[in-house]
Amino acid sequence: MNANPYQTIGFGYSRHRRPDPRIAGQIDQALGSAQTVINVGAGTGSYEPRSRRVIAVEPSTVMMRQRPPGSAPVIQGYAECLPFPDKSFDAAMAILTVHHWTDAAAGLAEMRRVSGRQIILTWDPAVTARFWLVEEYLPEIAEADAGLASLDVVQTWFRRNGARVSVDHVRVAADCTDGFLGAYWQRPHRYLDPQVRAAISTLANLDQHLVEYAMRRLAADVATGRWHDRHRRLLAVHTLDLGYRLVTTTDRDDAGEHLPPGSDPASD
Repeated sequence: MNANPYQTIGFGYSRHRRPDPRIAGQIDQALGSAQTVINVGAGTGSYEPRSRRVIAVEPSTVMMRQRPPGSAPVIQGYAECLPFPDKSFDAAMAILTVHHWTDAAAGLAEMRRVSGRQIILTWDPAVTARFWLVEEYLPEIAEADAGLASLDVVQTWFRRNGARVSVDHVRVAADCTDGFLGAYWQRPHRYLDPQVRAAISTLANLDQHLVEYAMRRLAADVATGRWHDRHRRLLAVHTLDLGYRLVTTTDRDDAGEHLPPGSDPASD
C-alpha cells in the first residue's frame, strides 16, 4: 500500500474537522436500523454514531492519535484489506475518504463484503468545480479532482456489481463546523489561515506556491470588498449545494430495510 497522506497532513484535524451535527444527522438516517458499523478510513472518528457498536479502521497513526476519549475502538488497517469475515457488520461507512485509497474498487468491494449496507460521503466534481474558491482562485482543484475516485466512481462500481444505489445531496450550512474544502463558503477569510488549510487535504496536497498565490489574491479581494461584491447573494442564504453527496447502497435482493429517500435506484 502507498503511504497514507494523513501521516503528513493529518495534524490539526481534531481541532478544525469537528463533525457538523446536520451532516451527522443525515449520515445517521442513512445508517437506518444498523446496530453494528465499521468506519473505514475513520480518521479522528468524525461522524461515528455513539448509539451503535462501531469498529474503526484507519491506516494513519497521526489520525489515530487524535481520536478523542470515548471514541470507538480503532485498528490500524487499509480499506482494501479489511480483517473481518464476510457480513460481520450491519453497515459500513466511509466519510470523505475513498479518494485517498490506493485502490478504490478494492476498498468498495471490501466494504460490501463485510457489511449489508454501505454509506459513503463523497462529492460530484462537476458541481464542486463551480464553487467560487475553485472557479476563481484554484482551478487546479478541479483538474486534480478529475483523477480521483469521487461520486461517479462510487456509483458506477456499485451498480456494475448489482447493488441498489441511492444518492442524497448534502447541503453545507454557512456555519458548518467540519472544516472540509467547502465548509467556509460564506467565510472566505478562514481560508487565509494556514492551519485551516492544513486540515483540508485538497489544499494541503496542492502545489503550495499555487495555493499561496491564490490566497494573496483572495486576501486582497476580501480586504477591498471585491469578494463580497461578487458574492453578495451568498450572504443571504443559509445552506449551499457544493456537490457533496451521500451514497447509500444495498444488495438488490436484500428484502430488508428500504434505502433512504433519494434518487431512484433504477434510473439515477
